[in-house]
Amino acid sequence: MAEDRSSDVIVVGSGVIGLTTALVLAESGRRVRIWTREPAERTTSAVAGALWWPYAIEPRRLARAWALQSLSVYEELAARPQETGVRMVEGVMGEARLDKQGSWAAARLPGLRASTAEEYAGTGLWARLPLIDMPVHLGWLRERFLRAGGTVEARTVTDLAEARAEAGTVVNCTGLGARELVADPAVRPVRGQLVIVENPGIRTWLVSTDAVAGTTTYLFPQPDRLVLGGTTDDNEWSQTADPAVASRIVERCALLRPEVAGARVLGHRVGLRPVRDAVRLEREVRRGGGVLVHNYGHGGAGVTVAWGCARVVLDLVSE
Repeated sequence: MAEDRSSDVIVVGSGVIGLTTALVLAESGRRVRIWTREPAERTTSAVAGALWWPYAIEPRRLARAWALQSLSVYEELAARPQETGVRMVEGVMGEARLDKQGSWAAARLPGLRASTAEEYAGTGLWARLPLIDMPVHLGWLRERFLRAGGTVEARTVTDLAEARAEAGTVVNCTGLGARELVADPAVRPVRGQLVIVENPGIRTWLVSTDAVAGTTTYLFPQPDRLVLGGTTDDNEWSQTADPAVASRIVERCALLRPEVAGARVLGHRVGLRPVRDAVRLEREVRRGGGVLVHNYGHGGAGVTVAWGCARVVLDLVSE
């Protein structure tokens, strides 16, 4: 007699959105499998600078709620940074003002204040936020998922019908892959390039935006390295690091933190953010039975909203 898999869930994709979603579903008692073309360490999520901040993604009101739910989780995980990869770190969000953040900011971010001239030359906010070491965090998510009874299968999916044939519920967390997999031209790449250097002693993060030049420059200190960024190249598909771009990133960072100028380069990273005008987070009941839930299009905010979106998926699956 064939095994009944109508109550099974298959999550397609193993970036931070896919892993977090699969984990939340597995810990709710469901039998969950992840189908992934590549391991988490080779996804766009592994390249992310990974500073939690309520970035402007749509739908904005819902995204703010998803972000705050995720913040609560990261605050708890930061108690075990070596295990989870999550630390609470202080730094400056440049070109941000307290009066533009809304009432949530003071309520949820203790110590949030305007930055001083010594901390940042322009207008900015001093904040203590989750900063996530993504290779460590992705590994922790996968191990916790496996402990919850989940399984990970290396599988390239070219048609979601393959997954629907094996599970009653399929969750599409394919990010940029959704462009082809579900024929959604609204999702597009925004290329980000990073430079990884030895940390010359920087302990605080910094994000600085130059509206005239159209650049965002950032420095994120991780336990064994310093991440320098970055770029936001819309509709650019190249995943090869450009040496000239890397040099400009280091130059911009050195203007903000001069000690970076002599730091030894450890490597280069390129990731394609899966940007969409609005996150697609919705449920479809398929003709002939079965449920398909979409959870993609988070752009560069995947880490920020991952846990909130995963809980929405759980609600949608449970309907």
